[in-house]
Amino acid sequence: MKTLNHKIINSFIVSILLIIFLACSSSDPSEEPDPDPEVTYTLTTNTTSIDFENGASDFDVTVTTNVDTWVISSSGTSWITLSETTGSSGSTTVKVSVSENTSISDRSSTVTVNANNVTAVKITVNQAGITSSNGIYPDYNTDPIAADATGMSSTAAEIAAKITLGWNIGNSLEATGSETAWGNPLITKQLIDAVKANGFNAVRIPCSWNQYVTDDVNAKIKTAWLDRVKEVVQYCIDNDMYAILNIHWDGGWLENNITEANKVTINAKQKAFWEQIATHFRDFDEHLLFASANEPDAEDATAMSVLNTFHQTFIDAVRATGGKNAYRTLVVQGPKTDIELTNNLMNTLPTDTATDRMMAEVHYYTPWQFAGLTEDASWGKMFYYWGAGYHSATDTERNTTWGEETSLDAYFESMKTKFVDQGIPVILGEFGAIRRSNLTGDDLTLHLNSRAYYLKYVVKQAKANGLLPFYWDEGSIGNNGFGLFDRSDNTVFDQQALDALIEGLN
Repeated sequence: MKTLNHKIINSFIVSILLIIFLACSSSDPSEEPDPDPEVTYTLTTNTTSIDFENGASDFDVTVTTNVDTWVISSSGTSWITLSETTGSSGSTTVKVSVSENTSISDRSSTVTVNANNVTAVKITVNQAGITSSNGIYPDYNTDPIAADATGMSSTAAEIAAKITLGWNIGNSLEATGSETAWGNPLITKQLIDAVKANGFNAVRIPCSWNQYVTDDVNAKIKTAWLDRVKEVVQYCIDNDMYAILNIHWDGGWLENNITEANKVTINAKQKAFWEQIATHFRDFDEHLLFASANEPDAEDATAMSVLNTFHQTFIDAVRATGGKNAYRTLVVQGPKTDIELTNNLMNTLPTDTATDRMMAEVHYYTPWQFAGLTEDASWGKMFYYWGAGYHSATDTERNTTWGEETSLDAYFESMKTKFVDQGIPVILGEFGAIRRSNLTGDDLTLHLNSRAYYLKYVVKQAKANGLLPFYWDEGSIGNNGFGLFDRSDNTVFDQQALDALIEGLN
């Protein structure tokens, strides 16, 4: 009996051991063991906040943990990059890098470190806007208002479809000294009425601002000047015309300083001016467009990069004022507004909170020897005759030798391909050819006919390629002038040129 009991006990023990063995052997070897209850897991970083200036920069973040693995990520932000995305226990350095902030606005995002069994660590990353930390000028966006879409429903492309032919009030509001300093009388409603009556439905308003500041320290524009410009804009709007208001040459403070060294100070003034302009003109509907600059002197990729910051500052400043400016169509200029340079260098456009509300701008005076050269130069002689069928058989040295129809076609097509086909309308903000009225006889007749053909051809091909032509009229009705209208009595002076422009629309 004792022997039997001993055998039963031994059998029972063997069974128990077998069950334990089978249970152990059937467990998933890939399963992680439960955390050791006696171990305290930690995850720390050497900072929870990083503050960057507007330039590209980086900062070393040290991640320290006793957890086997961890991950680090930024919250879907393209301007932050990380040198590492994962790590293991111990201390690891992660380089947090930011790209240049070309906006006038500060920006912020979050970098997060995650691991099992511990609380995630969040690191706030702040970066200053391009002018926010320099304190050069006061903030003039003192009364931003809620976005107002009333009267602002048209996209840039829809506005472009409504603009037929544009005209420049040249050498007036941008004149150095005063509105009349360059020989033109004060702009009147009667002049704008005459422009509208003769086939134009859009007016470009070149405008100076820098000479009308109360003092250079604060860059505050005189209210009387803002009111005068507003009066001229109102003349256009009252005629159901579109108006483009810009910062023109204006002493060259922007156009001649497109360098890295001047970037911060120029952006500060660009911001200050456009905050004031945008606020003062905020109540106009979509018939008013703003243009960042005129003919910015950029010729290479480095200067183009700086110019892009000026355009970005312009857009951000206008949008920040709110109201109808939240939806207003805005115009940015190519380098030198030269078509070839623009095609080669202007490969990115500013970012915009508004959708489909941006246009690009170029100018056209090609060839300059025909369009504007007033005396022979070392690099070339003046051309009097342009285009097929308009060369002189007797005054042959004055025939155009380059830049005729085939070149123009290629230039305009390049803008169509680069911008118009991508949904970005193009303003041909200036074009024209001087009237060489000192010629006589058959030479004068052939020249004027040739000039009329040039103007007609520019308009025709511009419209064919989706460019919006704005004739340059600086008010001069003498030799080497562009003037279409006699501003002394608001009548048409150059009927032949005007007819050619209108014919180009057909």
